[in-house]
Amino acid sequence: MISRRNFLRNSSMASALTVAKTSAGFSILHKNLQPEELILGQGEYRYKVDKRWAKISINSNPVLNCHEMVQDSKGRMIMIGDNIHNNILIFDKSGKLLDNWGTGWPGGHGLTISKEGGEDFLMIVDCGYYQDRTGKTIAQAGQVVKTDLTGRIIFTIGHPNTIGVYKDNEPFRPTETAVAPNGDIYVADGYGSNYIIQYNSKGQYIRHFGGSKNANPDHNLRCAHGVAIDTRDKNNPTLICTSREENCFKVFTLDGKFLHRIDTPGMHVCRPVLNEGNLYAGVCWSNDPAGKMIGSASGFVTILDSNNKVISNPGGNAPVYQSGKLLPTLQAPDQTFYHCHDVCIDEDKSIYVCQWNANQTTPIKLTRV
Repeated sequence: MISRRNFLRNSSMASALTVAKTSAGFSILHKNLQPEELILGQGEYRYKVDKRWAKISINSNPVLNCHEMVQDSKGRMIMIGDNIHNNILIFDKSGKLLDNWGTGWPGGHGLTISKEGGEDFLMIVDCGYYQDRTGKTIAQAGQVVKTDLTGRIIFTIGHPNTIGVYKDNEPFRPTETAVAPNGDIYVADGYGSNYIIQYNSKGQYIRHFGGSKNANPDHNLRCAHGVAIDTRDKNNPTLICTSREENCFKVFTLDGKFLHRIDTPGMHVCRPVLNEGNLYAGVCWSNDPAGKMIGSASGFVTILDSNNKVISNPGGNAPVYQSGKLLPTLQAPDQTFYHCHDVCIDEDKSIYVCQWNANQTTPIKLTRV
């Protein structure tokens, strides 16, 4: 693991260098280069960094961790965090704060948007982990809440053991949801028992699958942190699930049958975000050259094409394939991100990056160049 002292020393050394293109596919910072002038990524997916996109005061709208973000049908950017002064922050595309609400989710973590009858709805996930006033981490059961865009609660999905789905010793600490075209809701229990739980549009249980005790290891999930409906093949929609500890995504049918995996070696990926033909994801932790996870001050963004091949890593090294297999990807030495927890893609193909454990910073905007 990189120590804070070594990180600061390496950063100081890097700042004295001129901008130069390297064989790894990233740029080294010039000492006079401003953060908003930094260009990240490779190939056709390169981005200008704007760390000052969100125009809010941390005094009136405090942020702890920016966990996830979605865009509504009006083009507004909606973010969930775990500061109960304002769990939900709503911005326009310029970063101006338009609205804020929500004070009841100290473990505010997952955010999914769906449309029903022309109206937008949110699926909010409280993962059950939060810090008390002394900084101690508290763990309790999580919950999933459906609301409208003003925060009015439609219904809540609680612990699966209340309906006999889980055993008493199986924890429920959900991290994410996905909503299928027919309205079915898939809940990823990423910090709990690693199941994917399928409900109908009214929150009624259908089935669950995944977990970590299957005889076939491909069917297991290890930190099932994210889940998304993949409709890129409209005739065969599938479910993409994160198995973060395995550095991969696993693909299932919508009724829970395992199909295949998408390996992202060296990348501890969060939820998959589908936009047109591409798959985007935040990388919450990077590995070092020895293959060990860097526990602090690491992470970047990864982009895969319609064939699930990595084509760009903003904040990371360029992807390298040998004999059709992706080699482990490391983060670039010019540290830009801290634990990329989610991404949101707007109609201009800009990326909004939410970060965890990043000194209470607001989302970073990456404008495609």
